Amino acid sequence: MTSYQYGAHQFLWVEHWTDECLPVLDEVSSLGLDCFEISLGDDVSFNPIPVRKRAVELGLELSIGPGNLWPMQCDISSESEDNQRLGMEWHRQIIIRVTDLGAVAYNGAIYGHPGNILRQPRQTAELERIAKNLYQLSAFAQSLNVKLVIEPMSRFRTHLVHSANEAVDLVTMVGHPNLYINLDTYQMVTEERNYAAAIKTCGNALWGIHACESDRGVPGGGLVPWNEVFYSLADVCPNARILMETYNTGNTGFGYKRGIFKNVCPNAQDFVKNGLAFLKQKAKAV
Repeated sequence: MTSYQYGAHQFLWVEHWTDECLPVLDEVSSLGLDCFEISLGDDVSFNPIPVRKRAVELGLELSIGPGNLWPMQCDISSESEDNQRLGMEWHRQIIIRVTDLGAVAYNGAIYGHPGNILRQPRQTAELERIAKNLYQLSAFAQSLNVKLVIEPMSRFRTHLVHSANEAVDLVTMVGHPNLYINLDTYQMVTEERNYAAAIKTCGNALWGIHACESDRGVPGGGLVPWNEVFYSLADVCPNARILMETYNTGNTGFGYKRGIFKNVCPNAQDFVKNGLAFLKQKAKAV
């Protein structure tokens, strides 16, 4: 029996969360969603108390990602010990903000820094640095009752962790029970040949999945093999978070700043309504 939690990312609505964004939570709840991801960074400032209170009132589970301003030197994979130290402190501060929001997880490519792509194969020394630092962050997050979740990204965003297999290898290398994996159906188009095998590879380490189409548009009608996604989720993670993620491309949107030049999300409500209907239909059919 599956009991998926369906959700959406703030980037369907806004690039930066502010105190004026609180009504978005009511909109999210009215659309029938169970969870919501907010993005933090050095350029994001708001009062967490009303957000936490309203989310509890609406029964929305919150998770957090590091999707806004994240200084490049804050990188736990770096050969520089100073950069590793800066990275660890930066992530610890974000995790503290996660607890202020009452969110359950901190999810992202925190093993390195998206956009920092060394033109070389991953080095053993890099993985050893990452594993050591992720172990400490996993323990710190666990002490605050927050799950630490890593997300593989495509070769255009990182040289470190691309596939489910590589994510599982890293989780195994870290060896901490509070480290999980989130997959992304858009990133997987580039890096996986078999979606079902990738999802099953994650096993009990799978926390959830970011869901959008191969062009970052509304789920359905693209290249993502949704039957495979739901068959495998039913096997290994029947309570997965299925969280729609893209960037708003409406008249006042910011998608082009994130490399999206097609009009994939002119309206967040329409994206969620159409995407949720499709995802629930697929889940029911499976």
